[in-house]
Amino acid sequence: MSDSQPQQPSPFPPGGRGEGGGQGPQRPPAGNPNAAAAEPTTTLLLAGARLTDGRTVDVRLGGGRIQAVGTAGSLPSPALNRVDLGGYLLLPAPAEPHAHGDTALTADGEGPVSYAPDEVQRRATEAALLQLGHGATAVRSHVRIGDVHGLGPMEAVLQARRSLRGLTDLTAVAVPRLLTGTAGADGLAMLRDAVKMGASVIGGCPDLDPDPTGFLEAVLELAAEHGCPVDLHTDGDDPGRVARLAAMAGGLRPGVTIGPCGGLSRLPLDVANRAADQLAAAGVRVTCLPQGDCAALERRGLRTAPVRLLRAAGVRVAAGSGALRDAGNPVGRGDPLEAAYLLASQGGLRAGEAYASVSACAREAMGLPEVRVEAGFPAELLAVRGDRIAGVLSLAYSRIVIHRGRVVARTSAVREYCDSAVAVALDLPRQGRTEPGP
Repeated sequence: MSDSQPQQPSPFPPGGRGEGGGQGPQRPPAGNPNAAAAEPTTTLLLAGARLTDGRTVDVRLGGGRIQAVGTAGSLPSPALNRVDLGGYLLLPAPAEPHAHGDTALTADGEGPVSYAPDEVQRRATEAALLQLGHGATAVRSHVRIGDVHGLGPMEAVLQARRSLRGLTDLTAVAVPRLLTGTAGADGLAMLRDAVKMGASVIGGCPDLDPDPTGFLEAVLELAAEHGCPVDLHTDGDDPGRVARLAAMAGGLRPGVTIGPCGGLSRLPLDVANRAADQLAAAGVRVTCLPQGDCAALERRGLRTAPVRLLRAAGVRVAAGSGALRDAGNPVGRGDPLEAAYLLASQGGLRAGEAYASVSACAREAMGLPEVRVEAGFPAELLAVRGDRIAGVLSLAYSRIVIHRGRVVARTSAVREYCDSAVAVALDLPRQGRTEPGP
């Protein structure tokens, strides 16, 4: 390809109804022979990959996990099951902790956004594949429920999740609008139904409910009842509300995540530090959106959460992409490496820390197993052309994405220069040439 657009795998493997919530490999449903194609059946050798510590290694994958890591040339494998990663940096794959698949790719549409189930399923599927092409092998998608659309968008996203099994792990977050008062009774009933349908995370936006504390109480009670994690939208600009959230959420397991929390950056420094300490003490995670807010919140400013301040206080901070070409950000890319790039270029993080925010930290926030390029760990990997993290975040053009031990997406970029004296002198790739050299 001549541009850095993902080559989307096709066809999509059909899937059954058994829901795994994106939390790890699932067995193919009984009676569906095609679903077995989604699971890795042979070993795969990644040859000559560079690691972040500078080593060049071979990595053997099998059964959805890393079987062995050895010096280059030490792990023989049949030629048909070999991928040459010379010139690539091999990394744990990113994960996308904050997506909106139900509204993605709607910025250029005319008239109101359609919430017909087939349209929502198409958008959610295409968005997940775009994010997969960028490297995210797991996606947490916030899905609005209620109002006139009811549970239709949730059912559509769950159907997209089934169709994507074996390519990427898609998790649905149920996002009601209101949960308190007379109007909130229907929202609470619908939220319960969404969890029964297969939504594995409970979300929402307390800031938009007339009774934010009551909203939070309802969410935490339901989450405790079903053993679900909580992932809430909040701007974080009200320190009293942040303190109440931290006090109420501290005891919930498997945990509470909030974001994008851009309002914390607008608080006085001492107030922001106190809020960060309260979140850290309660074990509340924060997902920031360096690419901009999402449409679930009123746009109150484009500043991202104060990541360094939060990290210094001990808050676990992940980074997500947020809006993908919808009303929240009409040019959103859904690219985890861009989020990491922004944290490194503008957020004051080192390149390795910035990448960890979209990989290890994002996976932890989503309840996914840790990934390292070591034997025994899940084979969720991203190979990017380059030799160091900083260079990868700067020029992340060519990528190879590995999910459950098999290559599921490739992006190739070709750069050529016009034929000129300097191009000849430097032996640069030139238009119309297929062979290197003069």
